[in-house]
Amino acid sequence: MIATIQYNSRKIQIDVSKPIDISIAIDMSKPNINAWYVDDPKILTEKIDDQIIKVSEGAAVNFNSIHFNPHAHITHTECVGHITSKVHSVNKNMKHYFFVAEVVTVAPEKKGSDFVISVKQLKTALRNKKRDAIVIRTLPNLPEKKSKQYANTNPPYLLEEAAEYLKEKGIKHLLIDLPSVDKEKDDGELLAHNAFWNTSGDARMDATITEFIYVPNSIEDGEYLLNLMIAPFENDATPSKPILYKIIE
Repeated sequence: MIATIQYNSRKIQIDVSKPIDISIAIDMSKPNINAWYVDDPKILTEKIDDQIIKVSEGAAVNFNSIHFNPHAHITHTECVGHITSKVHSVNKNMKHYFFVAEVVTVAPEKKGSDFVISVKQLKTALRNKKRDAIVIRTLPNLPEKKSKQYANTNPPYLLEEAAEYLKEKGIKHLLIDLPSVDKEKDDGELLAHNAFWNTSGDARMDATITEFIYVPNSIEDGEYLLNLMIAPFENDATPSKPILYKIIE
Protein backbone atom coordinates (compact mmCIF):
# COMPACT_ATOMS: atom_id res chain seq x y z
CA MET A 1 0.00 0.00 0.00
CA ILE A 2 1.58 3.26 -1.15
CA ALA A 3 1.08 6.37 0.99
CA THR A 4 2.05 9.95 0.16
CA ILE A 5 3.22 12.08 3.07
CA GLN A 6 3.74 15.83 3.01
CA TYR A 7 7.02 16.37 4.84
CA ASN A 8 7.93 20.05 5.13
CA SER A 9 7.83 21.19 1.49
CA ARG A 10 8.40 17.72 0.09
CA LYS A 11 6.00 14.96 -0.87
CA ILE A 12 7.31 11.55 0.15
CA GLN A 13 5.95 8.21 -0.99
CA ILE A 14 6.39 5.06 1.10
CA ASP A 15 5.01 1.54 1.05
CA VAL A 16 3.33 1.28 4.46
CA SER A 17 3.01 -2.48 4.03
CA LYS A 18 6.81 -2.83 4.28
CA PRO A 19 7.92 -1.45 7.66
CA ILE A 20 11.49 -2.13 8.78
CA ASP A 21 11.59 -2.58 12.55
CA ILE A 22 15.07 -1.74 13.92
CA SER A 23 14.21 -2.13 17.60
CA ILE A 24 15.36 -4.85 19.98
CA ALA A 25 12.68 -6.26 22.27
CA ILE A 26 12.82 -7.76 25.72
CA ASP A 27 12.09 -11.43 25.08
CA MET A 28 12.23 -13.79 28.03
CA SER A 29 12.31 -16.84 25.74
CA LYS A 30 15.93 -16.08 24.81
CA PRO A 31 18.98 -14.15 26.07
CA ASN A 32 18.52 -10.38 26.13
CA ILE A 33 20.96 -7.57 25.60
CA ASN A 34 22.40 -6.13 28.78
CA ALA A 35 24.70 -3.26 29.71
CA TRP A 36 25.71 -1.08 32.64
CA TYR A 37 26.25 -3.78 35.25
CA VAL A 38 22.61 -4.43 36.22
CA ASP A 39 20.68 -7.69 36.47
CA ASP A 40 18.73 -9.09 33.55
CA PRO A 41 15.20 -7.82 32.85
CA LYS A 42 12.29 -9.76 34.31
CA ILE A 43 8.71 -10.41 33.21
CA LEU A 44 6.90 -11.97 36.16
CA THR A 45 3.35 -13.26 36.58
CA GLU A 46 1.64 -11.55 39.50
CA LYS A 47 0.12 -13.55 42.36
CA ILE A 48 -2.87 -12.14 44.22
CA ASP A 49 -4.47 -13.86 47.23
CA ASP A 50 -2.46 -17.00 46.48
CA GLN A 51 -3.78 -17.12 42.91
CA ILE A 52 -1.34 -17.00 40.02
CA ILE A 53 -2.86 -14.51 37.58
CA LYS A 54 -2.33 -16.49 34.41
CA VAL A 55 -4.94 -18.04 32.11
CA SER A 56 -3.15 -21.38 32.03
CA GLU A 57 -3.39 -21.41 35.85
CA GLY A 58 -7.12 -20.82 35.86
CA ALA A 59 -7.23 -17.02 35.96
CA ALA A 60 -9.37 -14.97 33.57
CA VAL A 61 -6.40 -12.98 32.24
CA ASN A 62 -2.64 -12.94 31.96
CA PHE A 63 -1.24 -10.26 34.29
CA ASN A 64 2.51 -9.72 34.19
CA SER A 65 4.76 -7.11 35.75
CA ILE A 66 7.95 -6.08 33.98
CA HIS A 67 11.19 -4.97 35.63
CA PHE A 68 13.78 -3.41 33.34
CA ASN A 69 16.06 -0.44 32.82
CA PRO A 70 15.60 1.31 29.46
CA HIS A 71 19.30 2.17 29.19
CA ALA A 72 20.40 -1.39 29.85
CA HIS A 73 17.86 -3.79 28.41
CA ILE A 74 16.02 -2.51 25.34
CA THR A 75 16.03 -0.11 22.41
CA HIS A 76 15.50 3.27 24.03
CA THR A 77 15.32 6.95 23.17
CA GLU A 78 16.75 9.54 25.52
CA CYS A 79 16.83 13.34 25.74
CA VAL A 80 19.24 15.80 27.33
CA GLY A 81 17.65 15.01 30.70
CA HIS A 82 19.79 11.89 30.72
CA ILE A 83 22.86 13.96 31.66
CA THR A 84 21.48 17.09 33.36
CA SER A 85 20.88 17.70 37.05
CA LYS A 86 17.26 18.50 36.26
CA VAL A 87 15.68 15.34 34.87
CA HIS A 88 13.89 16.46 31.71
CA SER A 89 11.35 14.09 30.20
CA VAL A 90 11.85 12.74 26.70
CA ASN A 91 8.08 12.25 26.53
CA LYS A 92 7.48 15.97 27.10
CA ASN A 93 10.28 17.28 24.89
CA MET A 94 9.79 15.08 21.85
CA LYS A 95 6.95 16.61 19.83
CA HIS A 96 7.33 15.01 16.38
CA TYR A 97 7.78 11.39 15.33
CA PHE A 98 8.42 11.29 11.57
CA PHE A 99 11.81 12.25 10.13
CA VAL A 100 13.87 11.84 6.99
CA ALA A 101 16.80 9.65 8.03
CA GLU A 102 20.00 8.41 6.44
CA VAL A 103 21.11 4.86 7.20
CA VAL A 104 24.91 4.63 7.18
CA THR A 105 27.27 1.74 7.81
CA VAL A 106 30.53 2.44 9.64
CA ALA A 107 33.45 0.21 10.59
CA PRO A 108 34.82 1.77 13.81
CA GLU A 109 38.50 2.70 13.60
CA LYS A 110 41.19 1.56 16.01
CA LYS A 111 42.40 4.32 18.33
CA GLY A 112 44.72 3.10 21.06
CA SER A 113 42.84 0.34 22.87
CA ASP A 114 39.47 1.61 21.62
CA PHE A 115 37.38 1.43 18.46
CA VAL A 116 35.79 4.76 17.55
CA ILE A 117 33.55 6.42 14.99
CA SER A 118 35.32 9.47 13.61
CA VAL A 119 34.09 12.71 12.09
CA LYS A 120 35.78 11.78 8.81
CA GLN A 121 33.71 8.60 8.57
CA LEU A 122 30.46 10.47 9.16
CA LYS A 123 31.37 13.22 6.70
CA THR A 124 32.08 10.58 4.07
CA ALA A 125 28.76 8.86 4.76
CA LEU A 126 26.59 12.00 4.83
CA ARG A 127 28.45 14.34 2.46
CA ASN A 128 26.12 17.21 1.52
CA LYS A 129 22.88 15.38 2.39
CA LYS A 130 20.37 17.23 4.55
CA ARG A 131 18.75 14.87 7.03
CA ASP A 132 16.88 15.16 10.32
CA ALA A 133 18.11 11.81 11.61
CA ILE A 134 21.02 9.44 11.17
CA VAL A 135 20.87 5.68 11.74
CA ILE A 136 24.34 4.25 12.35
CA ARG A 137 24.99 0.56 11.75
CA THR A 138 28.42 -0.55 12.92
CA LEU A 139 30.54 -3.40 11.59
CA PRO A 140 30.76 -6.25 12.21
CA ASN A 141 26.96 -6.46 12.18
CA LEU A 142 26.21 -9.85 13.67
CA PRO A 143 22.84 -11.07 15.04
CA GLU A 144 24.59 -11.53 18.40
CA LYS A 145 24.21 -7.77 18.88
CA LYS A 146 20.61 -8.48 19.90
CA SER A 147 21.70 -10.53 22.92
CA LYS A 148 25.22 -9.29 23.70
CA GLN A 149 26.34 -8.78 27.29
CA TYR A 150 28.12 -5.41 27.01
CA ALA A 151 29.31 -4.79 30.57
CA ASN A 152 33.09 -4.43 30.79
CA THR A 153 33.61 -4.98 27.02
CA ASN A 154 34.61 -1.40 26.06
CA PRO A 155 32.31 -1.18 23.00
CA PRO A 156 32.97 1.26 20.13
CA TYR A 157 31.77 4.85 20.57
CA LEU A 158 31.57 8.25 18.87
CA LEU A 159 34.38 10.72 19.18
CA GLU A 160 33.38 14.12 20.57
CA GLU A 161 34.10 15.86 17.27
CA ALA A 162 31.88 13.35 15.44
CA ALA A 163 28.94 14.21 17.69
CA GLU A 164 29.76 17.90 17.29
CA TYR A 165 29.67 17.48 13.51
CA LEU A 166 26.22 15.88 13.64
CA LYS A 167 24.94 18.74 15.78
CA GLU A 168 26.39 21.35 13.42
CA LYS A 169 24.90 19.54 10.44
CA GLY A 170 21.44 19.84 11.97
CA ILE A 171 20.92 16.16 12.81
CA LYS A 172 18.25 16.14 15.53
CA HIS A 173 17.93 12.40 16.05
CA LEU A 174 20.90 10.07 16.39
CA LEU A 175 20.26 6.31 16.34
CA ILE A 176 23.03 3.78 16.88
CA ASP A 177 23.38 0.03 17.45
CA LEU A 178 25.60 0.37 20.51
CA PRO A 179 24.82 0.70 24.24
CA SER A 180 26.06 4.29 24.23
CA VAL A 181 27.46 6.99 21.98
CA ASP A 182 30.19 7.42 24.61
CA LYS A 183 33.03 5.30 25.94
CA GLU A 184 31.90 2.77 28.55
CA LYS A 185 34.25 4.10 31.22
CA ASP A 186 35.15 7.76 30.69
CA ASP A 187 35.06 9.14 34.24
CA GLY A 188 31.64 10.65 33.60
CA GLU A 189 32.77 13.02 30.84
CA LEU A 190 30.13 11.88 28.32
CA LEU A 191 31.77 13.95 25.62
CA ALA A 192 29.60 12.82 22.72
CA HIS A 193 26.34 13.18 24.65
CA ASN A 194 27.28 16.69 25.75
CA ALA A 195 28.44 17.74 22.28
CA PHE A 196 25.34 16.42 20.52
CA TRP A 197 22.94 18.06 22.99
CA ASN A 198 25.03 21.25 23.19
CA THR A 199 24.93 21.33 26.99
CA SER A 200 27.60 24.05 27.16
CA GLY A 201 25.29 26.45 25.29
CA ASP A 202 21.63 26.48 24.32
CA ALA A 203 20.74 22.87 25.05
CA ARG A 204 18.91 21.04 22.28
CA MET A 205 15.86 19.94 24.23
CA ASP A 206 14.12 18.37 21.24
CA ALA A 207 17.13 16.36 20.06
CA THR A 208 17.28 12.66 20.92
CA ILE A 209 19.72 9.78 21.03
CA THR A 210 18.41 6.25 20.46
CA GLU A 211 20.68 3.37 21.45
CA PHE A 212 20.51 -0.42 21.11
CA ILE A 213 18.97 -0.55 17.64
CA TYR A 214 19.68 -3.35 15.18
CA VAL A 215 19.69 -2.77 11.41
CA PRO A 216 19.73 -6.08 9.48
CA ASN A 217 22.41 -6.52 6.84
CA SER A 218 19.68 -6.82 4.20
CA ILE A 219 18.82 -3.14 4.65
CA GLU A 220 20.75 -0.92 2.25
CA ASP A 221 22.36 2.36 3.24
CA GLY A 222 20.42 5.38 2.06
CA GLU A 223 17.41 7.58 2.66
CA TYR A 224 14.38 6.40 4.65
CA LEU A 225 11.38 7.82 6.42
CA LEU A 226 11.79 7.16 10.13
CA ASN A 227 8.86 6.75 12.50
CA LEU A 228 10.41 7.07 15.95
CA MET A 229 7.75 5.75 18.30
CA ILE A 230 8.31 6.09 22.04
CA ALA A 231 6.51 4.75 25.10
CA PRO A 232 4.85 7.46 27.26
CA PHE A 233 7.17 7.43 30.27
CA GLU A 234 7.91 10.76 31.99
CA ASN A 235 11.59 9.96 32.28
CA ASP A 236 14.92 10.92 30.71
CA ALA A 237 14.66 7.80 28.54
CA THR A 238 11.92 5.49 27.39
CA PRO A 239 11.66 2.26 25.41
CA SER A 240 11.19 3.00 21.73
CA LYS A 241 10.33 1.29 18.46
CA PRO A 242 11.99 3.00 15.50
CA ILE A 243 10.51 1.94 12.17
CA LEU A 244 12.05 2.70 8.77
CA TYR A 245 10.22 2.98 5.46
CA LYS A 246 12.15 3.02 2.20
CA ILE A 247 11.36 6.22 0.29
CA ILE A 248 10.08 5.47 -3.19
CA GLU A 249 11.70 7.66 -5.80
